Amino acid sequence: MATLVRATVLTRYLEVTQHLGFNPHDVMAAAGLSKAQLQAHECLIPIDAAVRLLEETAAASGCPTVGLNMAEARQLSDFGVVSLLLSQQRTLRDAMQMMSRYRHLMNNSLAIFAEEAARMVIIRTEMVTESPIPGRQATELAIGVIFGLCSTLLGSNWRPYSINFMHQPPDNLQVHRRVFGCNLEFGSEFNGIVCPDTSLDMINPNADPIMAGYAQRYLDSLQNPTATSMLFEVRKAIYLLLPMGRATLEQIAQSQGMTVRTLQRRLKEDGCAFNDLVNDVRRALVLRYLENPNSSLSEIADMFGFSMASSFTRWFINQFGMPPAVWRSAQKQSGLPVTGRHRPQTFSRTRPKKPQRLG
Repeated sequence: MATLVRATVLTRYLEVTQHLGFNPHDVMAAAGLSKAQLQAHECLIPIDAAVRLLEETAAASGCPTVGLNMAEARQLSDFGVVSLLLSQQRTLRDAMQMMSRYRHLMNNSLAIFAEEAARMVIIRTEMVTESPIPGRQATELAIGVIFGLCSTLLGSNWRPYSINFMHQPPDNLQVHRRVFGCNLEFGSEFNGIVCPDTSLDMINPNADPIMAGYAQRYLDSLQNPTATSMLFEVRKAIYLLLPMGRATLEQIAQSQGMTVRTLQRRLKEDGCAFNDLVNDVRRALVLRYLENPNSSLSEIADMFGFSMASSFTRWFINQFGMPPAVWRSAQKQSGLPVTGRHRPQTFSRTRPKKPQRLG
């Protein structure tokens, strides 16, 4: 069954394509979407269709920043009633917790994880789809929206260290520099934002706890028609924790607020084994990492739990019918953007003191 999200995930899409002078009719039809669906924000659409639409629009329009342009055009009010709740939160940490709690009203397929270590916070993001669709535009849209939320709440106090993307940079970084105004790291080991640890607990001077309580009570009264299955929530957690070497049964159970025994029982009831879920996510993620030329095969092998590169190669051949080096070479020859520059500084290898699951 396809994972559905509200059409609000594509807010500003029609506005951006009009500004580009691009008629999106054909790409929308190819993705199985219509203008009427996008204009009805409460309409439910498959997340894979939304991601595919963004990628096809970027390719067909010749604009490699479609997702980021949408994020730049977004306003906090575009979240509807959720925007009232977020704007009245006392701290950024509180706001992100509310984003997690009411993600079904925003984007249920976006997983967020805040990792605190060495006086900094890594806000990792991952777009979880049903199929391994390249999600460059969706990733930039998500990070741009989160960045904008942080900027709205903290104003001039919002000063992140870097914006990190696993994919390679476009030829022109003008839009990225205008939107983010800070260090950009492409070819990184993760997608997300790195900021000082003090950012999460900075006080929002405009917070009104009474108004926040009113908004939260109203949202709690709404039904959640897009509630996802427990399996999908577990899969989202694995997406985030696997590259960090922490997708163990114990860690995933903790992230879901369950005991190991309860998680095992729930998975068994759904006819699924935990190791099968991990392998399914590993298959999807490993291709994303192989597209990053800054990551060596030995680094990728280590990241995904293989003690030796030879073990990783055997697993990859079993899964995809060819060695990873051959797959990477074939992707490069096909014209995909897999040639990179120098290896950027990243922070993903730090050991977090207080991991906090936010979505």
